[in-house]
Amino acid sequence: MNQGHLSLQMIVRVRVIRYGPSGRFIVGILALVGSMVWGAGCSHSQTYQTRFGVERSVEHLDPAARVLQHRVTISQSPAPEPGAENEEIPSLVDGLESAQDWWQIRRPQVLRYWKGILGKLEPNEQDQVWFGDICQVRVGVTTDLEAYTRTELFLPIEKDFFQPHLLLIPKGQGEGPFPAVIAWSSTSPDYREPEQWWGSWLASHGYVVLTGWSFIRNYRDGTDYSSGAHEKVYQRFGHWLAMGKMVHDVKREVEFLRCRPEVDPTRVGFIGKSLSAKAALYVAAFAADIAVTVSIDPHIAVNGGTNWFAAWYLDWLHEFEDIPTQSKTPLSLLNPDPIRPGFEHDHHEVLALAAPRPLLVIGGSQLEDAGGDSDDLQSWGYVNRAKEVYRLVGAGERLEYVSTDDGHNSNGPHITPAWQGWFERWLKP
Repeated sequence: MNQGHLSLQMIVRVRVIRYGPSGRFIVGILALVGSMVWGAGCSHSQTYQTRFGVERSVEHLDPAARVLQHRVTISQSPAPEPGAENEEIPSLVDGLESAQDWWQIRRPQVLRYWKGILGKLEPNEQDQVWFGDICQVRVGVTTDLEAYTRTELFLPIEKDFFQPHLLLIPKGQGEGPFPAVIAWSSTSPDYREPEQWWGSWLASHGYVVLTGWSFIRNYRDGTDYSSGAHEKVYQRFGHWLAMGKMVHDVKREVEFLRCRPEVDPTRVGFIGKSLSAKAALYVAAFAADIAVTVSIDPHIAVNGGTNWFAAWYLDWLHEFEDIPTQSKTPLSLLNPDPIRPGFEHDHHEVLALAAPRPLLVIGGSQLEDAGGDSDDLQSWGYVNRAKEVYRLVGAGERLEYVSTDDGHNSNGPHITPAWQGWFERWLKP
């Protein structure tokens, strides 16, 4: 017999048994499962301490069983939250008996809460003065390619701001109408790059494509995320976080596509990577006219390895008078109980709001904790919690997480067939 010691490892299952609009939860230990692990000289599971002082195994954990929050690794986070990785992500279906309970009770609560965080999801009556006919575009150069035509367009996202785009129209593939995909760039390449990433393939396979980018890459007076684009939004529209403004910009792009006879208005999708993958999560949740969404490496956890706290995303520390907390910050809504490790509100709620529309999230790392912008194995928990809602409403197969080791890239040996197959399955007639 091996002389290594034998230890008892306790696996703790914690279950949230009440969810309320106040953001507070009742948590109970529902089960303790013991497992025998050989010590020195034998292969054994990697473990870590839970808040209850017992070890939990993470190695070889079934991805579908993961429900823990992501460890906070980004040093700039205003909320380091030590021990968050030992806390379960709150379930959205506990206490619900039917899909009707989700639609009539829980979903309105979650939607109202996130609207409070974002400030608004669309312009109010006073804001409408800044928005005109999106179909009155400025047209640039048209290029005739083998399988599609490419036209440079400038869309009036606001009356005094025209955002550049490329419109790709299939050629020699029938008269349409075709499904369409809005494809945004990430932090560094410009609005034209999505043609190379995804647009060329899509347009060659019967999709209209509109490439673009977020306003935090290019906004009024030449501002971007580093020079106050979000502040210009606040000055004009008040409390409207950048993620909410991005959603509305996509809605404007959908309005434009509906002006085109080549487009099937019921079949418009969205794809993004990194920055625009973050936008994709919110588009899936709050832009109902987007039928299908692909988000490539957004880093789902709102407090993990990436900068969701930045002013050009969720602006955690900005004070808004309409936030009904003492600090009046988005952070105080995301994390109403700062004593408890981990956030009470996270992106599993945003993913769940997308149900039953098809949403594919692709991760770039298969490490337990990538320690950066990529979605890793700890991202499974957020998808699993959202998938509980998808299953409840009878749409379990419409939310998927594809874990890859392709890195923080727009394409790869596993990324590429995943996004292509998703659109072919859910967006094509």
